[in-house]
Amino acid sequence: MLIKISDVKVKKRVRKDLGDLSSLKDSLRSFGLLNPITINSDHELIAGERRLEAAKAIGWESINAIVIASPIDKVHQLEMEIEENNQRKEFTDEELMEGYKRLERLRNPSLLMKILKWLCDIFVRIGQYFKKLFSKITNKTKK
Repeated sequence: MLIKISDVKVKKRVRKDLGDLSSLKDSLRSFGLLNPITINSDHELIAGERRLEAAKAIGWESINAIVIASPIDKVHQLEMEIEENNQRKEFTDEELMEGYKRLERLRNPSLLMKILKWLCDIFVRIGQYFKKLFSKITNKTKK
């Protein structure tokens, strides 16, 4: 659900240090909000304070949010805040290296991959030509 950022109430939080938000702001500008914030039915923030603050800092006026509709007590709300932050797991060094290697291959394909892509494009164009040709022939024979 899209909500106005000004409607979100940030009460006392467990996390005191939001850290450097510059990379998160860059991510929001480039890719948008990948994971919505979580609020209760009174628009009190449960999870996503860093995302909320980064969105504010880059001038967003609204943000996607998951609204926990059922009445939620303060104990359960705090448990959700702790759980959301505690369960996050960073990539291992190996996972991160593999991800960047794959990204590099996609951004800069080998000569063989470029040739294969070029050949595929040619075959697609040939197919489109024949499809167009046969549809003209079919239309003429129907008349």
